[in-house]
Amino acid sequence: MGRPDLDISVRHESDRAVVTLAGEIDIGTAPRLTAAVENALEAQPLRVILDMSKVTFCDSQGLGTLVVLNRTATKSRSVLVLDNLTEFLDRLLHVTGLHQAFTISGETKT
Repeated sequence: MGRPDLDISVRHESDRAVVTLAGEIDIGTAPRLTAAVENALEAQPLRVILDMSKVTFCDSQGLGTLVVLNRTATKSRSVLVLDNLTEFLDRLLHVTGLHQAFTISGETKT
């Protein structure tokens, strides 16, 4: 059985970059997520939107990566927005106390 992966697509709009994620954010996929967001920040968008609606899992490495990317975006004078959190991710952010550390938009997906 193959290891779960993370599909990443990036689309640039007028003042924002939308990074759509599908799959798992973990120790194996976090470096690719970091690279995708850092590349998106090179265009100097006002906001980087992470569409999380198809994220099925996030481990501690994934959470740490999101925290670092949030700081990276702030240093780049951008805002990292977590959009369309799944119920799992919403609960995970609350349990870990990280929910308040992020800008979150969209409805929680069940």
